Amino acid sequence: MLSDMTPYTMHIRIFHMTLLAVLALSPFLHAQDSILTLDLKRTVDLARHRSPDAQSARHTFRSAYWNYRYFKANYLPTLTLTSSPYLDRAINKVTMDDGNVRFVEQNLLSTDLTLSLTQNVAWTGGTLFLETSAQRLDLFAGGHPSYQTSPVNIGYSQSLFGYNSLKWDRRIEPVRYREACKAYAEAMELVAAQAVQKFFALAKAQSDYETACTNFAYADTLYRYARGRYGIGTISENEMLQLELNRLTEENNRMDARMEMDDTMQELRSYLGIRQEVELRAEVDTCVPRLHIDPATALLMATGNSPDTEAMTRRKLESESTVAMAKANAGLKADIYLRFGLTQTGECLSQAYRNPMNQQYVSLTLSLPILDWGRGRGQVRVARSNRDLIQTQLEQDRTDFDLNVRKLVRQFNLQARRVDIAARTDRTAVRRAQVARRLYLLGQAEVLDLNASVTEKDQARRGLMDALYTYWSLYYTLRSITLYDFVHSRPLDIPQNPD
Repeated sequence: MLSDMTPYTMHIRIFHMTLLAVLALSPFLHAQDSILTLDLKRTVDLARHRSPDAQSARHTFRSAYWNYRYFKANYLPTLTLTSSPYLDRAINKVTMDDGNVRFVEQNLLSTDLTLSLTQNVAWTGGTLFLETSAQRLDLFAGGHPSYQTSPVNIGYSQSLFGYNSLKWDRRIEPVRYREACKAYAEAMELVAAQAVQKFFALAKAQSDYETACTNFAYADTLYRYARGRYGIGTISENEMLQLELNRLTEENNRMDARMEMDDTMQELRSYLGIRQEVELRAEVDTCVPRLHIDPATALLMATGNSPDTEAMTRRKLESESTVAMAKANAGLKADIYLRFGLTQTGECLSQAYRNPMNQQYVSLTLSLPILDWGRGRGQVRVARSNRDLIQTQLEQDRTDFDLNVRKLVRQFNLQARRVDIAARTDRTAVRRAQVARRLYLLGQAEVLDLNASVTEKDQARRGLMDALYTYWSLYYTLRSITLYDFVHSRPLDIPQNPD
């Protein structure tokens, strides 16, 4: 009996030695000159700094920042220097001193300079201005130059019943900018979620490749072992052919896994902005934070921090602004212009500033639609209908937003347990595959049981990678909605400027 077991013992030892040699050399089969090992944190950090999505988010935020600066500048004083010189050489119609009108040849040069200080008034929508100006007139046909000055003018222009864009912008633009700030912070978390997807795609591809290499090593060794047993007549030809098919299948799986790993590696390298031809290695930590997020807390954070909440507020204000504009355009329009100041003329500049005279100018323009066939009233009704529609949509959006937050929280709270189950399943499947191979070598198991154990082991490893990816994807998605760091229990930093 001892002599009958000796060949099996020798074959088992040879099998173990061959397997250990293959497993020891497999990490170096496709090694390159340089390898960059990435864990999940480093991948996310690189993506936030160098990925195309992060760069696009920064440019978008920078544009929103300068638009907000432009809005704020509308409420600050503006100092402007203007000049409109012109040369006129033509025959013009001129009214003479006696009241007659004649065509007179003129050849003159007019130069002027005006310095004005303007200030928009947000509460009324009008514009207050203060200016000083001087003008010189040169007649080339003869005569002396003349000057006209306005040492000081103060004026005000106002639309009495019109649409006050300054007032509405003051309500809408700060909300729009808060939305942009939060949207930028949200975009960075979505970049992290995208990096998680690409990281685990590479990790899964590398795991599949390592599994394929191991499976091929096992299949090759078993096939060689089966040929020896077939030669001495201890197994059937059908079983040996089945093991040969397994070997060919695993060899094909190994090539496919290598191609998939190279593709996902190139995709991650491109997303992270890595230009060097380095081989990336995804280092996966199967331990995840043991977090339990309270749905009420998550909903409170999402309501206060999410850019979607600011977007809802902005859309509501914009709809109300549209109604106000339609009402202003449909009714009485009145524009008033007031200007008071001093003026004088003279043959030299100094004379034009002596003993200036008072000047006043008042203008009132009225416009009242008498017959417009209901166009103005129709615009108001359309604006009101759109406002009510937007209000209904916002209520539904808020309900969907709350349900989505609660759903994500429930999924995340269960996912940590799913990761634990997947890790235990992976360990159990590995042990079962080892036992199945050992039993087959001892002649106590069929090849079908061996194939089933290998398939279950591979599926368990993929299930573990999928569970880890889902966990981190849900985590960063929740961070993007709530802008809250649940690990450290603090809100995320929301930038106020792009620098």
